[in-house]
Amino acid sequence: MEQQELLSSGQSVDAERLAAALSARPQGAHLIRTSAFPRGDHDLNPDLYCDGGRAREAAVLVPLVARPEGLQVLLTRRSARLSTHAGQIAFPGGCREPHDRDLVATALRETEEEIGLAPRQVRTLGQLDLYVTRTGFAVTPVVGWVEEAVPVEQLMVDPQEVDEVFEVPLPFFLNPDNLKRHSRWEGKKERQFYVYPYRDYYIWGATAGMLNNVAEVLTEGC
Repeated sequence: MEQQELLSSGQSVDAERLAAALSARPQGAHLIRTSAFPRGDHDLNPDLYCDGGRAREAAVLVPLVARPEGLQVLLTRRSARLSTHAGQIAFPGGCREPHDRDLVATALRETEEEIGLAPRQVRTLGQLDLYVTRTGFAVTPVVGWVEEAVPVEQLMVDPQEVDEVFEVPLPFFLNPDNLKRHSRWEGKKERQFYVYPYRDYYIWGATAGMLNNVAEVLTEGC
């Protein structure tokens, strides 16, 4: 079976290979000062480019959950009560606080606060590319490996932050046929964005962009 077929089935993905693939990427790709070409909303809309120099630092955890049926990507549906991005699909995460040692600590702290997944349950493997949003955040995605996780319905979810936690099989995101481009009009400009439609979930924007980055790392480095 060829490498791409293995990846599409998830058979060749393990923690060690993924950690090696992440560490082989250009150093500093996740840092504002050394990331010359961060990812962001400008990937498909060049006029929205922002280098992230004045953006607020944030981090999310990209949890890969090892289940008997195969690797799953854990995602959340943000609370409908939030003032920004209400109801959208996202990774657990948030802004860096002064007491956070680094952005990995930010991602782990926010994950525990939002969904009750403790740092001791997560093995961090590395970081994806910095993702800059036009709303003023420079987001570092931290990839985490979760072994023997409790069922999502048993996680201690903060209802003020999260309405739902769910999982999507990793191979779904490794199949290029599942990555779509959609658009919408904002004023007089048509904006393009990535989308992964999955069942009743509409995974788009920054979350879809980061998942696309995951697929690239696995395809190119594993």
